[in-house]
Amino acid sequence: MLILKKTQQQKKVIVFIQQSPQILNFICITSKILLMVSPERSSHFQSSPMAKYAGARTRPVICFSDVVLFLGGAFMSLILVWSFFSFYSISPNLTVKTNETSAKCSPEIDMKYDPTDPVYYDEPDLTYTIEKPVKNWDEKRRRWLNLHPSFIIGAENRTVMVTGSQSAPCKNPIGDHLLLRFFKNKVDYCRIHGHDIFYSNALLHPKMNSYWAKLPAVKAAMIAHPEAEWIWWVDSDALFTDMDFTPPWHRYKEHNLVVHGWPGVIYNDRSWTALNAGVFHMGNCQWSMELIDTWTGMGPVSPEYAKWGQIQRSIFKDKLFPESDDQTALIYLLYKHREVYYPKIYLEGDFYFEGYWLEIVPGLTNVTERYLEMEREDATLRRRHAEKVSERYAAFREERFLKGERGGKGSKRRPFVTHFTGCQPCSGDHNKMYDGDTCWNGMIKAINFADNQVMRKYGFVHSDLGKTSPLQPLPFDYPDEPW
Repeated sequence: MLILKKTQQQKKVIVFIQQSPQILNFICITSKILLMVSPERSSHFQSSPMAKYAGARTRPVICFSDVVLFLGGAFMSLILVWSFFSFYSISPNLTVKTNETSAKCSPEIDMKYDPTDPVYYDEPDLTYTIEKPVKNWDEKRRRWLNLHPSFIIGAENRTVMVTGSQSAPCKNPIGDHLLLRFFKNKVDYCRIHGHDIFYSNALLHPKMNSYWAKLPAVKAAMIAHPEAEWIWWVDSDALFTDMDFTPPWHRYKEHNLVVHGWPGVIYNDRSWTALNAGVFHMGNCQWSMELIDTWTGMGPVSPEYAKWGQIQRSIFKDKLFPESDDQTALIYLLYKHREVYYPKIYLEGDFYFEGYWLEIVPGLTNVTERYLEMEREDATLRRRHAEKVSERYAAFREERFLKGERGGKGSKRRPFVTHFTGCQPCSGDHNKMYDGDTCWNGMIKAINFADNQVMRKYGFVHSDLGKTSPLQPLPFDYPDEPW
């Protein structure tokens, strides 16, 4: 009789949980608090007991049936024992099933929950500006995450993209139009891949202008987004020309900065173009905070700004202008303090992490044809689908046609990011080695090339990459079905 009474109580609790997915989600999230964000990054949270996953986890499942046949006392006893064990066993991923509904653990982020426990935002001396360093950032960020556990799950590659442009209207008559379309391109990419994006069109420090303006924006974004593992800076004149591609995050687990560059050009050639600082991933950690402080020390806020320009030119003989710039400053740190910075900076040279536009734009028409041929060959890629499942088709193309294909010059793969270095679309003060119309026409062609990948999901494409409008509606089985 006691056993029967206890079993009835168990059934009531199980039914209550089954009918309350919010409680089930809470159990799931609570059980995963002991997980840690990016345990591989050596400079992150090393002292935390949550720094490593707690080993293998089981996934017991509680099953219920509409019709239960009691064939005997022994079978009934077996059912009771099973029910008791299933309810009381510890499960980090509890799933309750019925034959009609299923309440599963879902890592939903709770953006309405912010406890009153003190965190770094409550410290009066914390500042977002670059003048004052941030100390103990890993600990501050860890505490915030512990108090907001719904953000922990899946955080290892969570990314906030940061970009920006001048606060005043562009001098170039088409500059504002070009910047708008460059920004739309970044928004499209972030929407497709689930990234947040922050756009700054104001100087966050009056002296840190031009190419130096990115550092105050990146630091402020790190403080404003403790839930993000990566801050992804992208210059205003760079755009995504492969909307499907995702960076190989697994390569960067042990690094805190990813930038397009080549070690040999830094240490052997000593060139100021050995890397390009217009696009980079920066890990949200204390190491990055300290890098920004050191990097900023060679910028316009430094009383030795003029001296730093001379030092840079004395080492990197091909540097074109006398003042210190952010790109040469980063190369200087890698060159002079290799043992400090090189182990934590990944120089990505296997694909167009950012690619030189003059090398890319002339071949975009051929790239379009190669991708259309892939679609003609396999009907799966021609199937119309919702934008939200685009990554499934990108993965299919990757496996079927592009596996092992590097993304550099001459590759079958689309260039990932095309960077219009030297074109200056807003001011119009382009490098004199280019003709202005070459820059502007190249931008329109690249923008439309990228936009076609987005607009396909909406049923239209730019039939002529050189013309922004009108767009052409697509036939049902395009491109196998002709226009």
